Amino acid sequence: MSKSFGAMSVAQLSVLIQSGAADPVDVAEAVFESIADYADKAVFTTLLESRGMDEARAASRRLREGRSLGLLDGIPIAWKDLFDIEGLPTTAGSVVLGGEAPAERDAAVVAFLRQAGMVAIGRTNMSEFAFSGLGINPHYGTPVNPRGTDLRRIPGGSSSGAGVAVAAGLVPVAMGTDTGGSVRIPAALNGIVGYKATRGRHAMEGVYPLAKSLDSLGPLCRTVRDAVWIDAAMRGLTAPDAAERPLQGLELLVPENVVFDGAEPGVIAAFEAALERLQKAGVHVARAVIPAFDEIFDLMTRYGPLVTAEAFALHRERLAGPDADRMDHRVVMRTRLGSRTTLADYLAILEARSRLIAEVERLVGHRLLAFPTVAHIAPPIGPLEQDDELFFATNNKTLRNTALGNFLDWCGVSIPCGTGEAGMPVGLLLSATARRDEVLLGVTLAAEPVVRGDFA
Repeated sequence: MSKSFGAMSVAQLSVLIQSGAADPVDVAEAVFESIADYADKAVFTTLLESRGMDEARAASRRLREGRSLGLLDGIPIAWKDLFDIEGLPTTAGSVVLGGEAPAERDAAVVAFLRQAGMVAIGRTNMSEFAFSGLGINPHYGTPVNPRGTDLRRIPGGSSSGAGVAVAAGLVPVAMGTDTGGSVRIPAALNGIVGYKATRGRHAMEGVYPLAKSLDSLGPLCRTVRDAVWIDAAMRGLTAPDAAERPLQGLELLVPENVVFDGAEPGVIAAFEAALERLQKAGVHVARAVIPAFDEIFDLMTRYGPLVTAEAFALHRERLAGPDADRMDHRVVMRTRLGSRTTLADYLAILEARSRLIAEVERLVGHRLLAFPTVAHIAPPIGPLEQDDELFFATNNKTLRNTALGNFLDWCGVSIPCGTGEAGMPVGLLLSATARRDEVLLGVTLAAEPVVRGDFA
């Protein structure tokens, strides 16, 4: 039973708790037991057993007294290691922040979900300072993708522990952040659902940043319905506000450039099979070149990536001091590249970004976009740890498809759509232009069973 609670969807577990068939205290105890029994100790950086059990007991009392706070009361949740938790320093997957002052209060979204009755289980591991799509961490270890049966494979990043914690059945939901794909990538590589909200949809107070003009939040969970419930509570709502939308007549745009470059055959096959299932369900599919995609990468070549410039501005003093020697050298190398982006370059990027967002919104219109979340399955960890050149090349390819959405200010949901080589999961990414989250979530509620096919 200890694993079954964490392996359930939020909605399934909510039915048990609200009906009295499961007590939040028993659920929390079982979740902590399953984490203790799990062989991979790199999934969590901190467990919150005292807080979690106090919150579970409070939920249990409310339910016995008929004072339930709603659908999420008593549901366990794990938090990526860059959300402020009252009384603890926020370490962001790094050892250099361990001596920082403890947070005086929970991050805003942590507080919102606590108010909804959710039970904080712990902090999940991540790429140091959230600056990698692979999930490798030399300080706290690298969580191993639980879907791999042949080799130790990456979890995806930067929300690495969040993806593994859900995929391994340790918790029903974990919260992540997404600056270039850090929710959608681990969701795709671990075979779960990941929702990246439009930037600004959720309060960012108390969340350690990477690049504020790109950072967004979102849950990693088992189903789109779970994401809808969590999203509503993250905004202080007492009930979900996204409703299922019909697939019949839905129009999807599949880009013909960039997103399929170098994609593995198994990824393309799984994506196209899911697309065919959607068409049979009444979805209209168009394919077109999106010129902005190529221009985005031309901008990166000319001026440097926006994320790198902002990450350097955030960490420049740290990189000039002794802390740099204690950081992951790959994070240091990549962040220092941001020093090459001048103020004039940065302003040119922002100006081009505004223009490209407007151009793409006109091109896309009311349609949603669909393409593979990641162009490859989760690769083995070992070679990436040993070869920096391979690490950076793989990281760039891993982030490529999802980072387009961050630059263009989209929202997106990654849904498992099948498997590629070695039986590893493949994700299909459905995206919408900025602030169309309700439309996106409503469509993905209906599309999820079709996209999944027989993927379990």
